[in-house]
Amino acid sequence: MNNPMNELSLDVLYRDGLILIINKPSGIPVHKGSGGGITLEDYFEDLKFGLPNPPVLAHRLDKDTSGCLVLARNKAGANRMGKLFETDMIKKTYLAVVHGILKDTQGVINLPLGKQSSRKNSWWMKVDLENGKEAITHFKVLETFKNHSLLQLEPQTGRTHQLRVHTQFIGHPILGDSIYGGEKDVPLHLHALSIDIPFNPKKDPIKVQAPLPEFWDLTQF
Repeated sequence: MNNPMNELSLDVLYRDGLILIINKPSGIPVHKGSGGGITLEDYFEDLKFGLPNPPVLAHRLDKDTSGCLVLARNKAGANRMGKLFETDMIKKTYLAVVHGILKDTQGVINLPLGKQSSRKNSWWMKVDLENGKEAITHFKVLETFKNHSLLQLEPQTGRTHQLRVHTQFIGHPILGDSIYGGEKDVPLHLHALSIDIPFNPKKDPIKVQAPLPEFWDLTQF
């Protein structure tokens, strides 16, 4: 594999002895699924930086979501990150371009989510008031355009597709989300902008921000 770092432009935003944070590109899955194909994990050999083993995923981002992705460099890093994610101790901030103009400039979406299957190996998430798991998203309108809005989204919980389902349910699906009410011919405009990790209780949190992908052009709105 020839210089995959350049092929994918995997920017390393943060590195220490236990974790890495990279700027995940849009359009590539983080790990293998039923469809096969190239994944981000295929390139982790080039992220060892002197350690004997490649890093592993500490959490997930959807295929078409870009931005801050945390990798654990060893077992100690993986265990620590796992506990922080399980207890919702990590603050994640996303940017999203959504359809329409929101009535409220900020607020909280508190709607439980569950999995919905349509056929074998095909599923998506939905609001499930009876049997779903708790899902809470804080939102703030940063800018409005003619037919779109730029939102800051902070998930208090970490459910699969949480931000995409929550914005769809309130009538403002994310631009380019072909599963939850967007378009098929536009890239998904959902970016994991920043992450704050209280990794060591005796030190300040690790704070990292990822630059936007090149296709984000707010002047088009």
